[in-house]
Amino acid sequence: MKLLTGNDLPTGDVIWWTGTGWSRHVEDAGDAGDRGEAIGRAEESVQRVTGPYVIDATMTDAGPRPAHIKDRVRALGPTVRPDLTLKPADPNAGSWVI
Repeated sequence: MKLLTGNDLPTGDVIWWTGTGWSRHVEDAGDAGDRGEAIGRAEESVQRVTGPYVIDATMTDAGPRPAHIKDRVRALGPTVRPDLTLKPADPNAGSWVI
């Protein structure tokens, strides 16, 4: 599974491609497949997103889970203040097991 992520241009928030638009919640992300790079370029050209890139992910019962720890941190928010993290549907999303 391939996810497309980047940052919202006006706010800088981490966002995820849903298949029809963008969401701040990784569990809303859709599989971009082999179209991810093209979608990212198109969305960046109309100034909806900055720095889009495609990542590997696996599908879980709670939705997509980024394969790399860097992108899991991007999906969940800060690791030093649990009260500021996003609350994903996956109860094991914060697991640091790689």
